[in-house]
Amino acid sequence: MKTIYQALLVMAAGCGLTAMLSSCSDVLDEQPRTIYEPGFFKTDKGIEGGLASLYANLRNVYGNGYFLNINETGTDEYTYGQSADGNFKDADLSGAGSLTPSSSRSDVLWNNTFTFINTVNGIIENAEEGDVAESKIAEAYFFRAFYYFNLVRTFGGVPLDFGAGELKFNATPSRTSVRNTVPEVYTKAIFPDLLKAVQDLPDEPRATGAAAKNTARKFLAEAYLTYGWWLENPKQIPTYPECQRTDPDGHNAAWYFQQAYDVAVAALENPGAYGLCDTYYDLTRYDNDRNQEILLMADHTTESAQYSGMTESGASWGYASGSSPDNFAGWMANWNYPTLQMESEEAGWINPVQREAIQPLGRPWIRMAPCIDAIENFGDKSKDSRYDATFTTVYHANWEIGANPDVTFVYGYKDQKIYRGEVVLRFLDEEPATPVTYSTTARKNGQIGAGNLAGYKEFVINPEAISRLRFPGPYKLGMYPLENISSTGQRQLGSPNGPIARPYNIAKFSEFYLIGAEAAVKGASTKSGYSARELLNVLRARAGKWTHKVNGDSQYCEPYVRDYSADLTAETPATITIDYILDERMRELFGEGDRWFTLTRTQTWAEKASTYRICGSKNTDWTPETVTRDIPASYYLRPIPQGTIDAFEMTDEERTAYQNPAYRY
Repeated sequence: MKTIYQALLVMAAGCGLTAMLSSCSDVLDEQPRTIYEPGFFKTDKGIEGGLASLYANLRNVYGNGYFLNINETGTDEYTYGQSADGNFKDADLSGAGSLTPSSSRSDVLWNNTFTFINTVNGIIENAEEGDVAESKIAEAYFFRAFYYFNLVRTFGGVPLDFGAGELKFNATPSRTSVRNTVPEVYTKAIFPDLLKAVQDLPDEPRATGAAAKNTARKFLAEAYLTYGWWLENPKQIPTYPECQRTDPDGHNAAWYFQQAYDVAVAALENPGAYGLCDTYYDLTRYDNDRNQEILLMADHTTESAQYSGMTESGASWGYASGSSPDNFAGWMANWNYPTLQMESEEAGWINPVQREAIQPLGRPWIRMAPCIDAIENFGDKSKDSRYDATFTTVYHANWEIGANPDVTFVYGYKDQKIYRGEVVLRFLDEEPATPVTYSTTARKNGQIGAGNLAGYKEFVINPEAISRLRFPGPYKLGMYPLENISSTGQRQLGSPNGPIARPYNIAKFSEFYLIGAEAAVKGASTKSGYSARELLNVLRARAGKWTHKVNGDSQYCEPYVRDYSADLTAETPATITIDYILDERMRELFGEGDRWFTLTRTQTWAEKASTYRICGSKNTDWTPETVTRDIPASYYLRPIPQGTIDAFEMTDEERTAYQNPAYRY
C-alpha cells in the first residue's frame, strides 16, 4: 500500500493530473507529461508543468460533493437529505450516524494534499537554482501555504517533514511521520510562504485562473484571522498535538487580528485585476463564470475534456461519476423535483417538471437539505437578491420537451389550468398570513407533500414546511447548459445527469470585506471608510441591486430592475457583532463549503449548529422538528483518515498518538 508521501516521480506518473502551463495564453493551458525529474524544475518550462499539476489538483477537492458535505452538513446551513447515505448522516452529528476516521470525508482533503506539497517543495528547491522568474516560483509558495492552511484548520498540527527535512523535497517514500504543532505550521510554512507570494506575485494573473497578489492576500488575511482566534481561544477548544497557545514569533492574538485587517484593506485599496461584480446575480449566473470577483477556482469547461480532468477517450458529459475530478457538488443539495405529479386531460398524471440541463434544474441527489433557520436568515427576500440568486424556488412546466409533448395544460388549485412554461410549484419566500392547506390526497399534494393557497394556482410550500424530501434547489452551484438546444434550434432536455461543466469558485474578492469586518470586530484599529459596518454595507448595497430575478413568474432569470441598496444598508446595525457577521457570511457564501471553517474558526459551531429545524423525510411531513446535535469541543478537529494511520510503519501506540484524541478507538 502506498504511503501518502510520494516522490515527485511517482506522483507525476501516477496521478494523471500533471500538465503544462502556457505562459502566452489567456487561460491555463494544460498538456500532460508522463514524468518529471527534479532537474526539470530548474527550467521555466518545468516550473510551468509543475504548477499546472497544482492547479489541476484543485479539481480533486473543490467540486467534490463529499468534500462539500463535510464542510456543510452538520452546520447551521445544511443537514442530511431524504436520500442521504452514511457520508452525510455521519457528518450531521445528530445520532443518525457516527463520524469516524473511516467515514469522515475530510479524507478528500488529506488524500489530495501531501503529494502536491512535495511537488511544491521540489519546485521551490530546484527553481531557485535555475533561471526561473520569481513570479512563477511565488505561485509555488502560494500553493504550499494554501495546502497547509487547509490542513491545519481541518486536522490541527500536520507534518512539515516528509523524511528529507522540514519543507524539503523528499524523493524516497516514507512510512513514518511526526506531526508539527499548529504554531509551527503557521509560522514556519503558512505565513512565510504567503508573504513571499504577496511580495513576488504580479498584480494581475499571468493567465485566467492563475494566482496573483490578491489571491495570496486573501489567504494571508484569513490565515492571520484564523490564527488570531486560535491564540485567543475564547471557548477553550483543545488542540492537537498538544502545545501552549503562544506564538513562536512573540505576537499576541490582537496583533494577528490587526494584520488580518491591514492585509484585507490593502487588497481593497489595490484591487489589481479584481473587484466586485455589479450585482450578486452577475456573480452566480453560469454565463458570467471566471469573472473579476474570482480569486481562485477549480476550473472546468465543456471545450476540453482534458482540461476538466477527463481523457478525451473517456469523456462523457452525460453522466457524473460521483467522484473527482468531476464537479458534482451542486447535485448533493438538489431535491427530486421530477417526482412532482399533476393531472392532465391528454395523458392523465404526468411529471410537469422534467429533469433538464439548465442552471436552475439539473440532476437531483437529495443528499443534503438546507435547515429552515438558514432559509429564514436571508431576511427580507424581496429586497436582498442573494436569496433569489442562491436558490431555485420556482419550478416551471417543461413537459413539452420531455415525455408528453402533446399535453396542453395541467390542473392546479381548484382546477385552474397551468400551461407550458408557467410555474407549477413555488417555495414561498415568507410565511403567508393565511396558512397553506396540506392534504394527503394525491391530487392535492402532487405526491411530494405540496400544498395549496388562495391566490396561487400552482402548488406552494411555505418555509416552515421545508423538509428532507422537498426544499429549494442550489441555483448558485447549478450546471452549465449541456446540449439543451438541438441542431434545428429547438429546446430539448439536454444532458442533465452529467458533471457540472463550470468552474468551482474557491476564493472571491468579496471575502476581503467579510475578513476585514471580522478583524475590526475583534479589535483591529480601522481606517476611515473601512469600519466593520462600512465594509459590510458594500456587500449589502450590492445585494439590494436587482437586474434579473432567477425565480420569476414567466421564466427563469427574467429581467427585473430594482434597487433596495438604501434599505439594506440602513438596516445594518450600528454596532456590528460576530453573530451579525456570521449571518452576513451565510447570506453571501451560503452552501459554498465555507461554513464549517467559519464556525470552527470563531468557535461558534456548537452555539450555532447544536440544534436545527426541518420537517421529516415523508411527503406528509409538514411540521418542523427541532433536532439536536452533539458537537463536543474535541470535534473542532477532523480525524486523520484511517487508511493513513494503517499505512504507517509504527507501533500501535504511535498510531494511536498520531490520531486526534476524539477519534481514538
